[in-house]
Amino acid sequence: MKTLTQTVTCHSGQTLHNFNFFQKSSILSRCWQLSAASLFVAIFGSTTSWGQVSLTELLNAVENDRVAESAEYRERQQEFEQNVARQQQILDTTNERIVEQETEQNRLSDQFEANEVIIADKREILRNRRGDLNELFGTLQGVAGDFLSNFQDSLISAQYPGRAGELEVIIERAGSTIEQLNISEMERFWYFMHQEVTESGRVVTYNGDIALPSGDTTNRTITRIGAFNAISDGEYLNYQGEVGHLQVLPRQPDSEVLGAARDLQSSTTGFTRTGIDPTGGVGGQVMANLVNFPSASEQVQANAGVIGFIIIGVGVVGILLAFYRLLMLTLVSVQVRNQLKSEKPAKNNPLGRVLLIADANPDADTETLELKLGEAILKETPSLESMLTLIKMIATIAPLGGLLGTVTGMIQVFQQITVYGAGDPTIMAGGISQALMTTVLGIVVAIPTIFMHTVVKSRSDNIIHILEEQATGMIAQKAERSAGGQ
Repeated sequence: MKTLTQTVTCHSGQTLHNFNFFQKSSILSRCWQLSAASLFVAIFGSTTSWGQVSLTELLNAVENDRVAESAEYRERQQEFEQNVARQQQILDTTNERIVEQETEQNRLSDQFEANEVIIADKREILRNRRGDLNELFGTLQGVAGDFLSNFQDSLISAQYPGRAGELEVIIERAGSTIEQLNISEMERFWYFMHQEVTESGRVVTYNGDIALPSGDTTNRTITRIGAFNAISDGEYLNYQGEVGHLQVLPRQPDSEVLGAARDLQSSTTGFTRTGIDPTGGVGGQVMANLVNFPSASEQVQANAGVIGFIIIGVGVVGILLAFYRLLMLTLVSVQVRNQLKSEKPAKNNPLGRVLLIADANPDADTETLELKLGEAILKETPSLESMLTLIKMIATIAPLGGLLGTVTGMIQVFQQITVYGAGDPTIMAGGISQALMTTVLGIVVAIPTIFMHTVVKSRSDNIIHILEEQATGMIAQKAERSAGGQ
C-alpha cells in the first residue's frame, strides 16, 4: 500500500504531519472527538443538565486513556518478547534432540549391519555342524506336513485335542535356520503317528462336548469307531478341525442305520453290526455329504420355478383325468360284455341302446336300418371318447413347457454371465438347474400321460368296435332274411 503523508490540524491546535494513512486515521479520530466536545461546550455552555464538565477535564480524561493504552501496549509487547524467547528455547532444544537422534540412528545402523554379519557367520557355523541332520530335518518336516492335514480333521483329534498345534510347532522348528529340534520333540511326533494308527483300529467310549443343530453345546457320551465315525445317543456326529469339537449331523441316515448305531452304543462285548463311512480318516465327510444330498422332492422345490410347478399341475390334472376315464370306460366295457351275453337289450349301456334301435325298427329295410344303427353309434361315440383330446393335449404341452423352462433358465444363465462373468460356476448353477429341472419335469409328465392316453383310447376304441360289429351283424342278418323271403 502506498504511504500517504499530509499535514493535518485539528481544533485542539495540534499539527499532524508525515504520518502514514492508518496513523492519520487514528489521530483524526481523536481530533474529531475533541472537536465534538468543544462544539458540545460551545452550544450548551459550560453546564448541562447531567453535570459540570470542563474542557480541561475532558482533555485530562483523554490523556489518561492514552496513558492507560500505552501501558497495556507495553505489557503486551513484553509478553510477546517473553514468548519469542521461550519459543527460541524450545527450538534450540528440539534441534539438539534431532542431532542426538541422528547420532543414535547412525550408531544403531552400524550395529545392525555388524549383527547381520555375525548372524550370517553363526548360521553358516550351525549349518556346518548340523551336517547330515539337515536332510533328516527336511524329511521330518515333509512327513509332518503330510500328517498335519490328517490330524486336523481326524476323529481321533476330537478325543485328543491339541495334536495339530504341537505338530505345527515341530514343523516350524524343523524348517528353522536358527532353532534346533531336540530328541523329545522328534519322539513326540513319532508318538502321534503311532497313536493315529493304533486308535484308528479301536472302538472307544468317552465323554466330550457336542454341538447340537440348534447351536447349543452339551456334554455327552461319545462312541468313536476308529477314525471312521462317531456316535452319540444314536446319532451320527461330524468333526471339523476348524470348529474343534464334534457336531451332530443336521440330517441323519435311515432309521435302520440309526438303530444299528444305538445297538453299538448299548453293547459291551462281542460284535455288533453297524454302518460306518468306509472312506475313513476324514470324520465321516462322505457319509455327511450323502445324507445331505437333496432328495427328488427337494430338488424340485428348489429348482422347478414357476414353469416347473405349472408343468407338475398340468401333469397331475392329465393323470387324474386319464384314470377317471379309464375307470368309467372299464365300467362301460363290463356292461357291454354283459349285454353280449344277454338276449334282452338294456338302456344302461351303449350296446343295449344300439340294439333297442334295431328292435324299434323291425320292418325297416336294410339300408334304412344301416343308417339308423350308424346314427346310434355316432351318438354313443362322443361319450366314449370324452376327454381323450384333452389328455392328448396335456401330453403334448408338457414337453413344450419343459422346453420353455429350459430356454428361460439359459437366458438367466447368460444374463448372470453378462453381469458377473463366467469365473464362478456357482453363480450360474441356479439358471442351469432350472433349465434341466423343467426339461425333466416335462418328460416325466409326458411319458405317463401318453401311456394313459393310449390305454384309454384303446379301451374306447374297443367298445366302439363292439358296437360297430354288432350293428354290422344285425344288418347282415336283416339282409339274409330279406334275400330268403324273396
